[in-house]
Parts: sequence; structure tokens; C-alpha cells
Amino acid sequence: MELIRNKTIVPLAYFLCCIGVAMLVGCASAPTPVPGSDGGEVGVASYYADRFHGRQTASGERYDRNAYTAAHRRLPFGALVQVTRIDNGETVEVRINDRGPFVKGRVIDLSHAAAEKLGMLRKGVVRVKVVRVD
Repeated sequence: MELIRNKTIVPLAYFLCCIGVAMLVGCASAPTPVPGSDGGEVGVASYYADRFHGRQTASGERYDRNAYTAAHRRLPFGALVQVTRIDNGETVEVRINDRGPFVKGRVIDLSHAAAEKLGMLRKGVVRVKVVRVD
């Protein structure tokens, strides 16, 4: 009770709360995946760096940069999805074998081969639509 009456503590607590709210609002400005009209997701795709080649994925299999595989946060392992690059219409079908991506706004991490098929190796990240096909 004594802290509440102290005239320096209340303004400090108010100031800290305002800073916290401002930080939360700033974090919310990043793009988030949105559902597509056909049940798919629209968002940003990225692809695995070559240093992950041969490492174990969340499903237990090894990442193969030459296979058409991908990471998704929620889809079950083994699910097949069609990924369409929005700006050029290129598509690729991949199988989910890992979890991720863990960056806000990204909906899928593609293998090197899948990213190459979409023509996104130079850009690194592109907007895509992801639709489950199995």
C-alpha cells in the first residue's frame, strides 16, 4: 500500500506499461499468413540453407536439398502441398517432413530443389500460396 501512495512509483509504473503496450503493437505490424479462398495459406516462403543438408528433420528423416520437401508448422508429416509463387505463377509440389518456419509471416520453408523450381534462389523469400493436395 505504501508504494501506491508514493508519487514517483505510480508515474513510473504507468510509463512502463505504456512502453510495453507500444512494443506489443510494434510486433504486430509484421505480415501474417492469411487463409486463401480455397483453404490454402498465403504468406512468405523461404528455403533451407545448404548447411542443413544431411541433418535430421523433425520427422526423423535427413534433409536432402535435392528432394521436393518442406517444413510447415501444422500440417502432418507426409502431407503433400502445392506451393504457387504469386508473382510469376510457378508451382511445385512438396511433401512436409519438418517443422517450421519460425519467422512471423512465413508459411513454409522449402528444400533447395523446390526453391529452385520456383525461381526464388536469388530473392531468398517470395510470396506464395500453399494448398494441401492429398
